[in-house]
Amino acid sequence: MAAFLDSIGYNDWVLPALLIIPLVGALLVLLAPVRTATEGTAVESPAARQIALWLFLLEFIVSLGLWWSFNPDSTAWQATVDMQWIPSWGVRFTLGIDGIALMMILLTTFIMPLSVLGSWTSIRTKVRSYYALLLILTSGMLGVFLARDLFLFYVFWEVMLVPMYFIIGIWGGERRIYASIKFFIYTFLPSLLMLVAIIYMGLQLRSQTGTPDFSYDHLLAAGKLTGRAALWLFAAFSFAFAVKVPMFPFHTWLPDAHVEAPTAGSVILAGIMLKMGTFGFLRFALPLFPGAAMNPTVRMIILILAVIGIIYGALVAMVQPDFKKLVAYSSVSHLGFVMLGIFALTLQSVQGALMVMINHGISTGALFLLVGMIYERRHTRLIDSYGGIARVVPMFAAVLTFVSLSSIGLPGTNGFVGEFLVLIGSYRTYPVLAVISATGVIFAAAYLLWAIQRILFNPLDKPENAHVPDLNKRELALLIPLIAAIIWLGVYPAPVLRRMESSAQLLVNRVNGVTGNVATLNTAEAAR
Repeated sequence: MAAFLDSIGYNDWVLPALLIIPLVGALLVLLAPVRTATEGTAVESPAARQIALWLFLLEFIVSLGLWWSFNPDSTAWQATVDMQWIPSWGVRFTLGIDGIALMMILLTTFIMPLSVLGSWTSIRTKVRSYYALLLILTSGMLGVFLARDLFLFYVFWEVMLVPMYFIIGIWGGERRIYASIKFFIYTFLPSLLMLVAIIYMGLQLRSQTGTPDFSYDHLLAAGKLTGRAALWLFAAFSFAFAVKVPMFPFHTWLPDAHVEAPTAGSVILAGIMLKMGTFGFLRFALPLFPGAAMNPTVRMIILILAVIGIIYGALVAMVQPDFKKLVAYSSVSHLGFVMLGIFALTLQSVQGALMVMINHGISTGALFLLVGMIYERRHTRLIDSYGGIARVVPMFAAVLTFVSLSSIGLPGTNGFVGEFLVLIGSYRTYPVLAVISATGVIFAAAYLLWAIQRILFNPLDKPENAHVPDLNKRELALLIPLIAAIIWLGVYPAPVLRRMESSAQLLVNRVNGVTGNVATLNTAEAAR
């Protein structure tokens, strides 16, 4: 496969294609014909859904070649693109991937067609606009993972906010306006501080012609900022990323956004957009400001907030009467494990953090899809409104139980691998915090097992639940890829770990090399 991809020059065009296909698709969806009803009124055409689905499948197929074309032994950027964009500002259109970005791209292109299928019957108004926004959102999210110019990164970072704002605000629940405005304000305002930091860095690294230089590689090569300036710049980047994660106590926008968003919006928020914050720490905050990030006080504050998030998110999830809000708070807990793994800064903990990012997107995305499916049938998300429905919807019950066990971290499922690596890796540097964080796994079992007991296995004592239809063929087709991914990553995660290892080790050694910590393993960079 690698030889075939090389013969068609795959690496030369794949990254621009991944950004262009959704934008072209958005235009095609908006131009989709409408159907005329017998009364002469125009109604939305199903063509918009079908066009969006085929375009997202094309996007996934195109991205899948990266799995074979990527060289896991190299720490250099791959499939690179570099051209002028705004010469007077020193901004270049520079794209590239490493092992970290590779898995985030594949996760994004995997989740998006499933999100379309998850919206197939629930979105009934403004269908063309809805799917066009999903396509534009995809370009923004992929751009964040691909950008190697800080100004270009910021453009993609802000672009992705706008479609999600409208998706929540137009197609969300009863409090959708409040949730969408809160989401936008919380995530936009901290990003302005990051923009100030980016401009400052670009002006500090002027080229010979006097124009700013926002190149990620040039900023790394120019040397690491130290002292008070580095702390302020790190704080600006970290605030933007911490809100996006979201870390405790910046998490309050998340439950509202999740609960009010349509099903696909919740899946994309949990599966992809929350990973933008943790990706930002891995790509920018730590490599660019290692001295500030590894300052003992700063590092301990972030680690303590991560552990608080793990425990707090799990405990608050345990008392939620709304199943969707329960899953939303579970995200706060799971992303706490990611932050713990990143700032514990061992190879195992960083790889574990990356695995949690991937696995959370799959398992929590599947949970939101299941919540949406049962909501379409009963129009309620309250746990007490159910009870004993496993007798009525056995396939739904089986899938919900399996996905819940994967979210808990049952050995043999995807959730176990990431959290185990995070705890093992963080124990080497912060054993007390690792032991405290391990209780989050117990709390996760408590809140999810108790929830599925009340939904599925209590007495069937409500007549309105006696005739709920089970999963249909479309819903099964939607869930099977997620179930397959849960099993594959739980049983055989080695191919994924191998593709991330060089990039994760390079990060660990780069940061430790500046702060004076001892790296646990050698990399190609250290060998040279």
